[in-house]
This record gives sequence, C-alpha cells and structure tokens, in this order.
Amino acid sequence: MLKWKSLAWIHVPAFLWGALIELAGWVCPLTPLENWLREKDGGLVYRTDFIEHYILSLLYPTTLTRSLQIFLGLFVLSVNLGLYGWILWRTAQKKARGNSSSHG
Repeated sequence: MLKWKSLAWIHVPAFLWGALIELAGWVCPLTPLENWLREKDGGLVYRTDFIEHYILSLLYPTTLTRSLQIFLGLFVLSVNLGLYGWILWRTAQKKARGNSSSHG
C-alpha cells in the first residue's frame, strides 16, 4: 500500500507540528527566520506568516477565522490519525493471518 513506510517517522512529527501551529494560532518559526534573512539582504519583509503570505489564497478562503483555523487543525489530525490507524490495523491483520497460517 505505502511505498515508503519507513518515512512515516518524518511525516508524523510534521503533520503534528502543522496541526499544533493551526490549533494554537502560532506563527511558523521559519517565518521570522525568512523575514530576518530578507531584511539582511535588503528585501521586503512581510507581516503575516509564511502560509498566509504565500499559500493562503490558494488553500484557504479569503477570510481565515479562528474557528476555521481550529477546524483545519482538527481536520489534519483526524485524517492523519485515521489513515495511520487504518494502516496499523491492516498491518496487525496481515501479521495475525501470517501467524495463524504458520501454526496450522
């Protein structure tokens, strides 16, 4: 089913961090770093976070409310926990079938 199962250890912290940023209403820590580097190079800084500046208009409605932000964070958690739960369940089922056939 999954091509690179071993990479889940990278994805799990990433989706948890993304959900935490959304649910807590925090600014991604890369935004201040990017602005500092832009300013140091003489470029313009922006007052919003990275997602808001570059991706908001593509992914989110024009007005991102706090309740929508919480919904999106919970949605990210739900989808990912559901998928990982399903994968773990399938893996357990395959192991159980493998163990029952080797004992028969």
